[in-house]
Amino acid sequence: MQTATHLDREHCVRAVQSKDARFDGWFFTAVLTTRIYCRPSCPVVPPKPENMTFYPSAAACQQAGFRACKRCRPDTSPGSPEWNQRADLVARAMRLIADGVVDREGVPGLAGRLGYSTRQVERQLLAELGAGPLALARAQRAQTARLLIETTPLPMAEIAFAAGFSSIRTFNDTVREVFALTPSELRARAPRSGAGTPGVLSLRLPFRAPLNPSNLFGHLAATAVPGVEEWLPHCPNGVGGTPTGAYRRTLRLPYGHGIVSLTPCPDHIACRLTLSDLRDLPVAISRCRRMLDLDADPVAVDDRLRTDPLLAPLVDKAPGRRVPRTVDEAEFAVRAVLGQQVSTAAARTHAARLVTAHGKPLDDPEGGLTHLFPSPEALAAVDPETLAMPRTRRTTFTTLVRELADGRLHLGAEADWAETRARLLGLPGFGPWTVDVIAMRALGDPDAFLPTDLGIRRAAQELGLPGTPAALTARAEAWRPWRAYAVQYLWATDSHPINFLPA
Repeated sequence: MQTATHLDREHCVRAVQSKDARFDGWFFTAVLTTRIYCRPSCPVVPPKPENMTFYPSAAACQQAGFRACKRCRPDTSPGSPEWNQRADLVARAMRLIADGVVDREGVPGLAGRLGYSTRQVERQLLAELGAGPLALARAQRAQTARLLIETTPLPMAEIAFAAGFSSIRTFNDTVREVFALTPSELRARAPRSGAGTPGVLSLRLPFRAPLNPSNLFGHLAATAVPGVEEWLPHCPNGVGGTPTGAYRRTLRLPYGHGIVSLTPCPDHIACRLTLSDLRDLPVAISRCRRMLDLDADPVAVDDRLRTDPLLAPLVDKAPGRRVPRTVDEAEFAVRAVLGQQVSTAAARTHAARLVTAHGKPLDDPEGGLTHLFPSPEALAAVDPETLAMPRTRRTTFTTLVRELADGRLHLGAEADWAETRARLLGLPGFGPWTVDVIAMRALGDPDAFLPTDLGIRRAAQELGLPGTPAALTARAEAWRPWRAYAVQYLWATDSHPINFLPA
């Protein structure tokens, strides 16, 4: 399959005829006779090829006058892997739109964050996705509205404004146009479930199979900062139908705060969200998906890594490893500095002290979460002499938080990966390991590599890979553009807790 810019009709037709779920989110099938658009894996009988046309986004389908299929619900398919493996203008714009920037700041705000004119942004999005930023944001609002309609008892007026619509009329018209049902009809069709916890939203986060939860949730649980993150065992409906657990953490969001609980299941991630402001729902979902790398294309990744005969057995043993990322890029950068040259346990201890002293307290009726991680602004006001770390690392820490607080360093969805790497390398105390781990887990660069990491060097020795960082980097050229995923497979050769779901 080619990129969203140039849909290959023959490949698209074959994917639809075989109902290949791997391509869900890559493109959408619009049926000319029914005026309905579907995901490639739609369970209905495929239409005749001459009646199919293909679009790179749901927004483009909607702009062309097609309605969402009621069987396959294309609005709930995984996102395109394109936006998490690229750092060009379109990919950065798509990440910002998913983060709700257009709803909060408008198209001028989106363009300003990207450093381009509104005309340039609109032109490039139209060329690649067949829809401009307003249409893409509208499609996201429609999806959020459907989610709230079907999973909450909220009045429609509250749902309309929580989903980002400017009026009830616009909300009603959009829902009817996209789903061919009124909001009330959507709610009536939704399956009835038992009474849930008041104020808690329960939803399913889809992904492309396979997904190996061990390194993903194992890493998040093993490095969890007390008060901000926790692992609760014995949740039902786990992977393979056996009980597992839930990773829980606090979220700082544009309009308020939240708490999320994420449980790996065989065909989705069960997500429970408690939000202080429902307008943060699409942002919270987007950040959780990004943290769990749920829009990745594991088949493409694993196929590339299998071409190396020393990596192939690792991939075949446990395919579908994801890169554990973050919901807060600034938080992760701070934690990366705290973790320099210390153990995982020591890094957690340092972070927990900062949280207790400078984090914003909150209540968690369902567990042991107590604080939001401190903001860069709060950390910039900390007296360096109170930090229990070597003087050189204090300088690294204080420089980083000042750069973040003053807005001179951007690590969010709008960040240009190459520029950000260069800026980080210019800060005192930032070497290649720290920059690359931030690139991998905060910026989301799928090709970030850690040749000097102790765990990687141990794995290289065990597997017979080159032993020096320079020679290993040369060998890893064949793994591009997925070297961050190769890191996960190499780490998995160790018995470190990050590689296993907690007992």
